[in-house]
Formats: sequence, structure tokens, C-alpha cells
Amino acid sequence: MRTTVGIVGAGPAGLLLARLLHTAGIDSVVLESRDRAYVEQRQRAGILEQGTVDVLRAAGAGERMDREGLRHDGIELRFDGRRHRVDFPALTGGRSVTVYAQTEVCKDLIALQLKEGGPLLFGAEALAVEGAETDRPRVRFRYEGREDVLDCDYVVGCDGFWGVARQAVPAGLSRVFERTYPFGWLGVLADVPPSHDELVYARHERGFALLSMRSPDVSRLYLQVPQGTTAEEWEDEAIWDELERRLETHDDWRLRRGPITSKSVTPMRSHVHEPMRHGRLFLAGDAAHIVPPTGAKGLNLAVGDVVTFARALTHEKETGSAALLDAYSATCLRRVWQAERFSYDMTTLLHSDPGASPFDGRIQLARLERIAGTRAAEADLAEGYTGFPLD
Repeated sequence: MRTTVGIVGAGPAGLLLARLLHTAGIDSVVLESRDRAYVEQRQRAGILEQGTVDVLRAAGAGERMDREGLRHDGIELRFDGRRHRVDFPALTGGRSVTVYAQTEVCKDLIALQLKEGGPLLFGAEALAVEGAETDRPRVRFRYEGREDVLDCDYVVGCDGFWGVARQAVPAGLSRVFERTYPFGWLGVLADVPPSHDELVYARHERGFALLSMRSPDVSRLYLQVPQGTTAEEWEDEAIWDELERRLETHDDWRLRRGPITSKSVTPMRSHVHEPMRHGRLFLAGDAAHIVPPTGAKGLNLAVGDVVTFARALTHEKETGSAALLDAYSATCLRRVWQAERFSYDMTTLLHSDPGASPFDGRIQLARLERIAGTRAAEADLAEGYTGFPLD
């Protein structure tokens, strides 16, 4: 099998890249180890930055998002029982975010790829990326019980932290920067309308809590829990009781309760792999970087990576210049590190570190007071949350 761009992984990054290349007249093949149902049901991110929304629309994948997605013009910060709303459009020149689950983004992109794009092979397990240093890299993969080879001009690894693409970068060339946090998120989906019309980020002495949503009828909620906690340790009523404590306010706001349909625990860590390119192998999304979910940056960073690659390859096709491809890693990493910084700031601002002192707690409150009382600090949060430029 032969193609211009071999894409390993059919998450939102790989699927969007295939769509962007298709609209630019560049052929690709997408290899995905899981089946279609798994990809379309895998619960992940749900907040789309303004730039991500704009890219999906321009790629022809925004019709259902515009119809069913929930535009949010702000978030609410809670601390000491008080509520402070951050108004995104007023602070960013009109930018907002959209609540639209990753599962739905994948469904839309899969439908487009199968209808209009190149081959998308589910159940195709990538075994290795070979020859990245040559002008003819290839992906060995297993499909329908036999091994095959995908010969490419370029390979883009969108196969996550545990995928084969990152492993193809020689250890002697890799630099890894990471931080593991001593807590995780217990996340639940509940069949109950959200208790607030925008996301609520709560700092509480008992730990962080987040009120989010997937639709007007489905709530997505999170609790900070100690590292190593399992979802089975928490009974449903205990989850609601703890959410109520951490989200409490001094006014008459009340938390709506309902049936919990799923629960899981997400570890919290930051990870960056440099460089994001080795020869003709390019890393994108979780294959290159992971952020704690506090800043809602994971999916959006992946979008930035594949937009950067698609623009660079289109530029080479139109001009013959590989300058933008050569700059891929440096270009992406500038945005990645700003997103890492923002996610770290949000995480340390709102979570209770088990090793923290009373002094550290007062510093958190001082930081929150400054955001609530100073336009410049509030604007910095709003600009980071709604997204860094894709240029």
C-alpha cells in the first residue's frame, strides 16, 4: 500500500489531519488499531477553543457542532463560597469556547472521511514506524490477520502516549519533560440537567471540583481525589455529597442530583516530548504532549499540531519549500509550552496539594482574588482558556 501521508491513529488529531489533507488535495491513509465503535464512544475532552471551532467549520465538519454544541461565553470561579464569572468575549475581543464532546467530533470526522476521504482502516494495528530518516518511511501494521506495509512520503503519529510513533524516535535524540501530580480526577456522567449554564471551577479546602456538561440533559462532573484512587471506592451518593460540599456558595445556588451512568478516574500529569519531528516522522497530540485536564487543552493542542503540519505540507506542495516542515517542531512547541504553562497555572491555582502548607493555601486565595479583582489577570486567564493562536 502506498500513500503520501501515513497517519497512525484515528482520534480527533488523525481524523482532522486526514480531512485537512483531503481538502488540500493530498492523499493519506489512516490506520486505527481499535474498531469504529470504540473510537466513537471513547469519553475524552469536551471543550473546543475558538480556534478549534473555526478549523472544524472551515474543514466542513462544523454543521452538527454548530447545531448541537453549546457556546459558552465564560466560566465561573468559586472560592470561599463566593462566585466570580470570567466574561470571555469582553476580555478577548469576542472569543468563546464550545462544549461539544470529543466523541461527537470523531463521529463527524469519521463520517466525512468514509464518504469523501482516503482509506480509513479500523482494526489496523501499527507495529512499527521504520525508515523515518529516509525519504520513504513506512508503517508496518497488522490488518485482518496478516501483516502489511504502508509506504509513505511522511508519517504522522497521532497514536497517543503508548503508540509506536514516539518509540521510533531514537532515545539519544529525545528529551522528555514531565510532572506527575499527587492527585487525580474522579469523573462522572449523570443523567441530569447541568446545575449551571457555564462551567464552574471550584477551589475548596477539601479539594477541587468541576461542574461541566455534555448536553442540556447530561452533566459531567469531577472531584479531585488522591492519587491511586479507583472509581469503585466511591458510592454514588457519596460523590453527590462531596460535590455539594465543594461547590457550595453563600447564595441560594443548589446542585441538581440524578442517576450516575459512568465514573472513572483520570491521573493528572504534564508531559512533553522534544523534538516533535524525526526525519519524516512527525508527532502530534498525545504522542508528543500531555496536559492535566484543568485547562481543557488536550484536544485543542492536537488540533494545533495537525493544522501546523497540514499548512506546512501544503506550502511545500505549492512552493517546493520545506521551510515550514523543517520548522514544525519548533512552531508546535511554542504553543505547547504556553498550554502547559496555562494548564499548570490552573491546576496549582485550584487543587489542594497534600503537601501544601497553610501559606500555600493563602497564596492560592490571593491569586484567585487578583483574578477576580484585576482586569489584566482576568484577561490573561480568558485568553489562555479560549486558546492560543494557531498561526
